[in-house]
Amino acid sequence: MNDPAGRAQGVVVALGERRYVGAFALAGARVAAAEDPAAMRTAWESLERGVGLVVLSETAAAALGDLIDDAGAPLTVVLPS
Repeated sequence: MNDPAGRAQGVVVALGERRYVGAFALAGARVAAAEDPAAMRTAWESLERGVGLVVLSETAAAALGDLIDDAGAPLTVVLPS
């Protein structure tokens, strides 16, 4: 998933409450706004192939639990509070 120049390739998704992840659309990320844990899990399960990084709100990270640690899962980062 890297090019010869060493730049990462792939889709970036921001997942969590709209108030935390909405602005990521301005930087070109796809936004998966979800306001409750069930919707966050549904959004995670709906991620398409090619997603290289998922930016998570703290609530989304807690809702997803161990799902983000699966071997085939995309790289994740949790927004600080």
